[in-house]
Amino acid sequence: MPTEVALLESRALRVEQMGRVDVLDKVKSLVMLPDGIHVRTEDVARYFEVSTETVKKVTQRHRAEVEENGLILLRGSELRTFHRDMLSLWEKEGRESYPQAATQLTLYTRRTVLNIALLLRDSDIARCVRTYLLDAEESLRTRYASLDQRVTRIESCLTGVGSALQELGPVLVRMSERLDSLDRKVEVTHQVIGAMSLRLTDVQQDVGRLDGRLDSFARQLKDLRRRSGQR
Repeated sequence: MPTEVALLESRALRVEQMGRVDVLDKVKSLVMLPDGIHVRTEDVARYFEVSTETVKKVTQRHRAEVEENGLILLRGSELRTFHRDMLSLWEKEGRESYPQAATQLTLYTRRTVLNIALLLRDSDIARCVRTYLLDAEESLRTRYASLDQRVTRIESCLTGVGSALQELGPVLVRMSERLDSLDRKVEVTHQVIGAMSLRLTDVQQDVGRLDGRLDSFARQLKDLRRRSGQR
C-alpha cells in the first residue's frame, strides 16, 4: 500500500489516483465557476487554505503534470470568449458582477485540483485528501482480500463436491444398470402377459365352441327322449 510520502514523490502513484475526484467534496466543498467545470487559482488557494503564490509555485514546479490533468491558460480571444460565457451564466444566477482577468487566466478542473492535493505539502486540507485516498484504498484492499478468502473457501468446497461426485459416479452407473435390467424384466413380463392374453382368448373361443356342442347334444338328447315316449 502506498504512503503519503510516496504519493508526494511518485508521479506514477499520483496517476493511479486521478480518477478519484469525488474525494474533494468529501473533504471540503469546492466552489466552481458558473460553468461547473473550472476554478481559478484563487479558488484553489481558498480550498486548500493557502496563499495563491503557494498554488502558483506548485503549479509551475509540476507544470507538465498538471497540464496533463486539465490545467489551461487563456489569453486573447479565448479569454474574451470565456469571460463572455461566464458573465452570461453569472447574470443568470442573479449575481451583480463577474471578476474578469486583465490579460490571462489560469483555470483548473477538479482533476487538476486533485493533482494539486497530491503535490501540496503545506496544507491540512491537502493532507486530508491524501489520507482519505489512502484509507479508501486500504478499505478496498481489505474487501478484495476478504473476497479472495471467500473465493478460496468456495473453491475448497467445490473440490470436495468434485470428489463426492467422483465417488458417486460408480454408484450411479450401477443404479443405471439395475434400472436397465428392471426395464428388460418389465418388457419380458409384458410379453408374457400378452401371450397369456392371447391364449385366454383361444380358451374362451374353445369354451364357446364346447358350449355350442353341449347345447346341440342336449337338444339331440331331448329329441331322443321325446321319440322314445311316443313309442
